[in-house]
Amino acid sequence: MAATFRALLLLLAWAKGRCRFHQSVSRANTGNDWLLAIPKIPMPTWRNIIRPTLFLLKKSNRHMRTMLSIGGWTLSTNFPIAASTEAGRLTFAQSSVALMKDWGFDGIDIDWEYPRNEREAEDFALLLTAVRNELNVYKSTYSPDYDFLLTIASPAGQTHYEKLDLKRISGIVDTFYLMAYDYSGAWDSYSAHQANLYPNAVNDTATPFSTDAAITAYLKAGVPASQIALGMPLYGRAFQNTDGLGKPFSGIGGGSWENGVWDYKVLPHPGATISNDDVAQASFSYDHQSRTFISFDTPRSLRTKVSYIKKKGLSGSMFWEVSGDRTDEDSLVATSFELLGSLDARQGLNQLCYPDSRYENIRAGME
Repeated sequence: MAATFRALLLLLAWAKGRCRFHQSVSRANTGNDWLLAIPKIPMPTWRNIIRPTLFLLKKSNRHMRTMLSIGGWTLSTNFPIAASTEAGRLTFAQSSVALMKDWGFDGIDIDWEYPRNEREAEDFALLLTAVRNELNVYKSTYSPDYDFLLTIASPAGQTHYEKLDLKRISGIVDTFYLMAYDYSGAWDSYSAHQANLYPNAVNDTATPFSTDAAITAYLKAGVPASQIALGMPLYGRAFQNTDGLGKPFSGIGGGSWENGVWDYKVLPHPGATISNDDVAQASFSYDHQSRTFISFDTPRSLRTKVSYIKKKGLSGSMFWEVSGDRTDEDSLVATSFELLGSLDARQGLNQLCYPDSRYENIRAGME
């Protein structure tokens, strides 16, 4: 049997004006999963537009599933308290599943960045167990023939993943979405790759982390390769006043949505030249006049990563986040889709029946 893969596309509900679907994505969305990143409730009314849009996409692409992602970098500080008691974990699980069924999602993604110690790591595993149990309760009551998904956004940094019982978690969740990016940034002393596949021993300041090291550690810990999806950024990280890769820098400049962070669709900037580190398998641009270095994925580096996904037998790809992609032939999402080829339909059709949703249009299947 030929290998099959999944592709996950992240859509932000909290960044007003960035929640939009691109034509380049539309040619790659059949069979892809969409994950809506939601930090907290209540949400402004404008976000309600997303719910019917995603549901209608599910109806037109029956192998596409949508998921609700809870947490994220800014609001992960709320997890330790919520997960610290059995009552808190139960409340979280019940609330999460209620949101899932009310909005017509196919599962839940937990993005806790990051458990800081052994106690929080244990609470994380218990929280995931509580959510899984609640999903099973909902399944047995309303949809006995459908398996709702539970996934996590998982760290690629050793100081974070070594705190987790990865083998135990692999028995609870369906997929680890490995956040294989943000390896470098304003917090560093040297310009460096932010999503390199391998280390570069010749220029070690350029590769403080590597994706291959993280994947190797996960596999060694007992996580099946088929449960790991490789996350890739649709943005670049900038370093100013630097002589190039692995060199000291001063400042990060502006950005598309935060300082030092530029959407892939606006890169490279005018005057900058794209280069490739063939050892680290990473791309970047450099502007000699402004002395600005930007680390970002290109179709070339993406092709290498897709080959790696296939070679390692990983479950597929994940992109953060979709509004940063290009709409032309250099779209990373569309390129990934085309290179991965056969997408995974083993779990059958998505779910369209939510008889107890609080919303009439979802209960009616958006008829």
